[in-house]
Amino acid sequence: MTMPSSAAATTDNDELLRSAASGDERAWTEIVGRYRGLVSAVVRSYRLQDADAHDAEQRTWLRLVEHRNAVREPERLGGWLATTASRECLRIMRESRAVVTDELDAMPDADRTVEEQVVDADTVSRLWTIVAALPPRGRAIMMELFAEEPRPYAEVAQSTGIPIGSLGPSRARLINRVRRSFDTGAVVGV
Repeated sequence: MTMPSSAAATTDNDELLRSAASGDERAWTEIVGRYRGLVSAVVRSYRLQDADAHDAEQRTWLRLVEHRNAVREPERLGGWLATTASRECLRIMRESRAVVTDELDAMPDADRTVEEQVVDADTVSRLWTIVAALPPRGRAIMMELFAEEPRPYAEVAQSTGIPIGSLGPSRARLINRVRRSFDTGAVVGV
């Protein structure tokens, strides 16, 4: 009797993770070979600069090394890696925004008072905190649709796996969630 492909993948991933955890370099090579394309595709969907994209991929693999014994469902290793890659991209984007914000704050704007600048910076910070607390798909939609150069719905649908007809309603629900959280000052339960 032949084993179903999903069961074979489960066993393979479980065995590979155990072998990798015990230092088997061939197991690591096999894992990276299987999932490199997935990790790369997730990272590319965030349209980071080349150096940042490379860092996000490396950080994703580093997280797997650090948490190799904590992967509870080896058959879902691809999903674990995709989620981790997404989180690393968002972390890099937050880090980059902090640097850019610091540089912009150093330049005074003659048309705006200090109070206005502080309120604007606080508002942006609160909004990004709320967006960061959204579920991964929600964060991805918000990042994609509200970027400086938003991508077309077709591209966003493809990168998030959400049907193009569902993006508008999903976007509206997310905006309402963010607005409610912003108005109430709560991030929990976003």
